[in-house]
Amino acid sequence: MLEQEYKAANKKKYLLLLSTAVIIVVLGLFFTAIGMKQGVMQVLIAVKLYFAGTLEGSPDTNINKIILLLRLPRIALAILAGIGLAVAGVVMQSITRNDLVSPFTLGISSAAAFGASLCIVFGNTLFFQSEAGIVTCAFIACLLCVAVIYTVAQKLGITPTAIVLVGIALNYFFSALTATVEFFAKEHKLEDVVQWTFGTFNRASWEHVAFTGGVVIVCFLLLQRYGLELDVLASNDDDMAKSLGIQPGRLRTKIGITAVLITAAIISFTGVIGFVGLIAPHMARILIGNEHKFLIPFSGLLGALLLLLADTFGKYILYPVSIPVGIVISFLGVPLFIHLILSGGKKGLE
Repeated sequence: MLEQEYKAANKKKYLLLLSTAVIIVVLGLFFTAIGMKQGVMQVLIAVKLYFAGTLEGSPDTNINKIILLLRLPRIALAILAGIGLAVAGVVMQSITRNDLVSPFTLGISSAAAFGASLCIVFGNTLFFQSEAGIVTCAFIACLLCVAVIYTVAQKLGITPTAIVLVGIALNYFFSALTATVEFFAKEHKLEDVVQWTFGTFNRASWEHVAFTGGVVIVCFLLLQRYGLELDVLASNDDDMAKSLGIQPGRLRTKIGITAVLITAAIISFTGVIGFVGLIAPHMARILIGNEHKFLIPFSGLLGALLLLLADTFGKYILYPVSIPVGIVISFLGVPLFIHLILSGGKKGLE
């Protein structure tokens, strides 16, 4: 009887995962086709012409190029960014046993902002004045941040409290460094720094999608392997985990570094996008439960859905002005998060 109930519950969860994925694909196509005369059919035609190698000879060449080179990469990057940030958030909450933790709590976003602003303001060579230079500096700063966190945490003992406290301290430290760089920046460079820290998909390209997608997929598969260990670590103390043959310190290091790599790969291209890694896991827990086998992928799907909706909302609410997704997700996320707490999500914070 219990086995049948368990299988039935799992079947519902798989159905929820599948239906959410289908909704994301449908919305992605619909948002790509907004303003097109033939709607979604125009998107499908553009993709078909591209793979057939006849794109240049088509009657709507310019429209098809807009779809393939501007809109589709933006949609794809929004989906990948949502998946990556939400997955990183849920595993960080599990290894720290703190539902208020996200990758950004550990100072990763502040570190990326510092690396990018340093490159924008003081970069003199051709490389450091390019987008590749900015992305590289932001990524290196993220890795530096996590290296400091785990070096200090190793000396204190890799405990959830140590990781969170060191991360919060670094968050303030890198924010202060970024503010210092901005203080010395010239006006035109200061504007570039501010634009980068907003978080946006305006710079999306297929190269960004390929790199980000590769990192997200590999790291997701790696994290999914540790589902059972994360179930134990999230719901029990370290002594219980050790009695079951799990090494909490080593597991936190592996999971933490993987989560940081996902976050760094995303925000290096998009700029700072917060809140997704915090709110998507909470929504997923309420809807699908705490089993990481389902919680990790469902958190990713909800993160993708949130960023897809937020980016489209920001593009068209004040058209032709495009509001950066980092701003929109905060405006949408804060009341939604408060609503979740008031309607039952409070259990996840206790």
